[in-house]
Amino acid sequence: QVQLVESGGGLVQAGGSLRLSCAASGTIESINFMGWYRQALGKQRELVAGIPSGGTTNYADSVKGRFTMSRDNAKNTIYLQMNSLKPEDTAVYYCHVQERWRDYWGQGTQVTVSS
Repeated sequence: QVQLVESGGGLVQAGGSLRLSCAASGTIESINFMGWYRQALGKQRELVAGIPSGGTTNYADSVKGRFTMSRDNAKNTIYLQMNSLKPEDTAVYYCHVQERWRDYWGQGTQVTVSS
């Protein structure tokens, strides 16, 4: 079992920045995929950024050049640095880890960008 705890959401004005964190704990042996998703009100959950094992980070076109995903292996933590935020970035953000082909999700953190 893997537990994911997110932090860092909040309210920010358009053009501002936020950094989300996702700390993983539990039995972690083989990570297949790590990523960030978001779900806006009334919309489907969408991939924001993700990296498969041994691969490179992919970003949604809507966030390229503004968001950066990173990881600290020593802390079992992944981050999402979000710059130049727009009102359309408002959503609940979830971290996702696939470990030995089982999916785990964080509890979600609200990001609200005011215009």
